[in-house]
Amino acid sequence: MKEAILAVLRRHPGEYLSGEELSRGLGVSRTAIWKHIQALREAGYRIDSQPRRGHCLLAVPDLLYPEELRAGGRLGLWGREIHYLTEVGSTNETARSLAEEGAPEGTVVLAEIQTGGRGRLGRTWVSPFGKGIWMSLILRPPIAPPSAPHLTLAAAVAVARAVREVTGLPAGIKWPNDLLVNGRKVCGILTEMKAEVDAVHYIVVGIGINVNLRAEDLPPDVRKLATSLMMELGAAVPRVRLAQEVLSRLSELYSLYLREGFPPVREAWKELNITLGKRVKVSSAWEEYHGTAVDIDDEGALKVKGEEGRERKFYAGDVTLRGS
Repeated sequence: MKEAILAVLRRHPGEYLSGEELSRGLGVSRTAIWKHIQALREAGYRIDSQPRRGHCLLAVPDLLYPEELRAGGRLGLWGREIHYLTEVGSTNETARSLAEEGAPEGTVVLAEIQTGGRGRLGRTWVSPFGKGIWMSLILRPPIAPPSAPHLTLAAAVAVARAVREVTGLPAGIKWPNDLLVNGRKVCGILTEMKAEVDAVHYIVVGIGINVNLRAEDLPPDVRKLATSLMMELGAAVPRVRLAQEVLSRLSELYSLYLREGFPPVREAWKELNITLGKRVKVSSAWEEYHGTAVDIDDEGALKVKGEEGRERKFYAGDVTLRGS
């Protein structure tokens, strides 16, 4: 009912609607309308109420409420089931639990703060309240497990396109899925999978975007490596709009992938990447390899031409850019 009241108020921006109008249109009592108006105020919505005039929506909070995300009407696959949490240990952990319980493809888990956010290779991901987009998505694609990295790359493309659209910042992708702006990281993507030898049960795609963090929100040891969209833009970025854009673009790209396979995702990734053609260091648990990144293959692996002239493929690892 709160979503229904919001929808009506949104359709009449700057107008006052009486309790009687809302009651009649929504089929509930005026007392119920008033209770929901009060609940919306407590949730951060600015609603002005005046005798004989009614209620007028003045402003919405910068919180990632499901009703705010759905208001844009462009979520595609991701608009069906949205779990919004004020605080969570990790959205990926919550999404995995939901997936184990049978949550459908397209389920979204969002949180305002993560107390145990994780990045790749076991790193900690700082996730302060109300300053980023911390979300995880459940997919159940009809693909074999070796193709799962395709969806990691697709997620990176979707986020890069969304950041460029909303902020105008030149977000680029460092293989496989880190987003950098002006050489510093603004987004990480952590993909986890449950599968058998020949079938994927589910994939959880975790996306963490530093939206409106300030320098002091970041640990001192990562301030040279990480940044936020606000720090780069010099102005706050609307989180709801950015989240809507990410979900919309990923829905479109995922549908394209299911229809046409990896080639269009691969080409989109190459258009947005900042890795190919650069000298790189690829670090793994057992070695460091230096060379020039030359391409990604049909599985999403990074091809690196070593200093000795031999080309190698990397399916995982931490890439450091060394220049052209």
